[in-house]
This record gives sequence, structure tokens and C-alpha cells, in this order.
Amino acid sequence: MRLSISLSLLLLAAALPAMAGPLEDGIAAYNARNFDKAVELLMPLAEKDGNAQAQETIGNMYHRGKGLPRDASKAAEWYKKAAEQGDAAAAARLGSMYWIGEGGPRDPNQAAKWYALGASRGNALAQVGLGFMSMEGSGTPVDFNAAAGWFNKSAEQGDASAMLALGTLFELGKGVPKDVVQAYKWYSLAAVDDGEYEQELFDRAKRSRDELAKKISRAQVEEGEREARRWKPVKRSGS
Repeated sequence: MRLSISLSLLLLAAALPAMAGPLEDGIAAYNARNFDKAVELLMPLAEKDGNAQAQETIGNMYHRGKGLPRDASKAAEWYKKAAEQGDAAAAARLGSMYWIGEGGPRDPNQAAKWYALGASRGNALAQVGLGFMSMEGSGTPVDFNAAAGWFNKSAEQGDASAMLALGTLFELGKGVPKDVVQAYKWYSLAAVDDGEYEQELFDRAKRSRDELAKKISRAQVEEGEREARRWKPVKRSGS
């Protein structure tokens, strides 16, 4: 009996790399921008095996037109397949598509639903999206406290859009106590171009920081700068 269990464990251990290999190799090919190879490896996993990570990546390739023809409708289909299995990144991307009406009709209620799933699993894009929806009352009631909470969760993971939004709320005292030092800190952090957003966002953050600096004391500016230097991002989750 013991020999049989040991043999079974050995066979399982031998099989695991083989099962994981195509997915890992496909993701590696995608990250290396070898999109044709990524499609070759990931499409069977997405279609036949229903692997959520493969489905999300295939959706992303349709969305971006990388390795597959750009097709927002197909991207949304693949994101939904992955999101229905709980994939946080797919849920976030699907929420964004519903919010702006990409790949189908605009539907704030569906956007809020999928953003909420991704946000609850720690995805920074979903968190910032849900923050904006809470602030605007789109698909969810207007709630600046909730918006500030979601922006904070996303900003702590290093999302520049969330940092800029959080800085604005601190400057205005919306959803959080008015705090110009915290506003300056978040504007300063948002102004660091991490390559994830269009240049306009980082330019806007710089303008917000510089305009705020003219309104507050030098001591407050220096404290904001110290706060920014001390800040460290938490590990990104739900990506």
C-alpha cells in the first residue's frame, strides 16, 4: 500500500510540469512579445481546457491586436469566460469595457459588477475603476467615502491614476479629511511615469502638484516630499 502511494505521488509529480508547461511557456512568450508563439500555446488551453489565465491573455491579445486581429467583441467574450471563473484581471478589463461601451453597449451596472469582483480580489485596475464609479454615481450610488477607500487600495499598489484621484480628494476634503500634505504626497507619486498610462496623466499630476505647492507653505511641501520618499508600494495582487 505504501509503495503504491509513493508510486502515485511520483507519477503525479512527473505529470505536473507537463500540465503546467504550456501555460507557463505561453505566458513567457507573451511577456517576451512573441505573440504568435503565445497564441499557439495558449489558445488550446483557453478553448479546450477552459484555463482562466489563458483565456484572459487571449482576450488581451484580441483587445490589443497583438498576435490576433484587434477585435473588442472577441476580447470581451474571452474576458468574460475568464472573469466567470473568478479571474481578477479579466474582471477588471471586462468592467472597463462595459464602462466605456467597448466591444458592446455601455452598461454601468455590468461595469460595476465586474469591477467589484476584480476589486474584491485585489486588482488595482478594478479598484480604481470602482472608485471612479463610486465618485460619479455611475452604476453605483455616489459615495466619496467608498471612492476614497478604493482609490487608496489601488494607490497603495502603485496605480498612478488612483494616486492622482486620491490626491484630489485629499486636496478637496472629499471622502477624506482635507490634508494638503497627503495631497502633495499623492500628486508627487502620481507624477512618476511608470509607463502604464498615457503621458497626459503624469503631466496632469505634475501640474496638480505644482499648483498646490503655490497655495501651501514651504514646510507643508517639504513634509509632502518626505512622505512621498517614505512611501513603499504593497505587493500587487489580483493582476
